[in-house]
Amino acid sequence: MAFSKRFPRSDDKTLYTRWEEVSLTPEEERAVEKEARERNHAVMKDCLEEAKAIVVESGLRPFQTNVVRIAVALFEKRASHEVFHKESRTKGKFDALQKKA
Repeated sequence: MAFSKRFPRSDDKTLYTRWEEVSLTPEEERAVEKEARERNHAVMKDCLEEAKAIVVESGLRPFQTNVVRIAVALFEKRASHEVFHKESRTKGKFDALQKKA
């Protein structure tokens, strides 16, 4: 099932907001997922390196579990989820549709 998101669209003819649904094509969705996976992979590598540095700087014992836990905590704070990227892409499509109308 394709990813879709609804956006508010104001109209001069009525006071009520109309909601317009924008969907990604399966190809667009796969492209966004691939981009997000690649970015998340790079972010996790950076988080692991930073976690190792934190363990050394803090004088903690360099147990692998400590490094992984710190890396995961950093990753959760930094990594963007695929849904965010999909929402961004649908917002771009919505904005493009608004300009055409």
